[in-house]
Amino acid sequence: MSKTLGDVFETRALEFLQRQRMRIVARNVTCRGGELDLVMIDERGALVFVEVRARGSRRFANAAASIDARKRARLVLAAQHFLATWRSELPACRFDVIAFDAGRIHWLRDAFRPDEA
Repeated sequence: MSKTLGDVFETRALEFLQRQRMRIVARNVTCRGGELDLVMIDERGALVFVEVRARGSRRFANAAASIDARKRARLVLAAQHFLATWRSELPACRFDVIAFDAGRIHWLRDAFRPDEA
């Protein structure tokens, strides 16, 4: 997927999550070895690291299934990097996935745990 198309899906995911009463903290956080698409705060104050995935069709696999163990490890690494710069008490954290399959949006809350990466 091109960067421009990826940005479109990230924006759609962001708008969807904001309608769910989540607030944006950061977007496209990069560190050596990883990237976080969106970092949000949910209505309970939890810090949510959001991976956005899109597939045009389900012919091979759905979008969420494309997040393999290697990708999960990279997301955990990026989250650890992000948390190292957090200036206040660490909130509860989780990893969510926003998956677009053939244009349909799926929100997978707590999609995986860091110890599963």
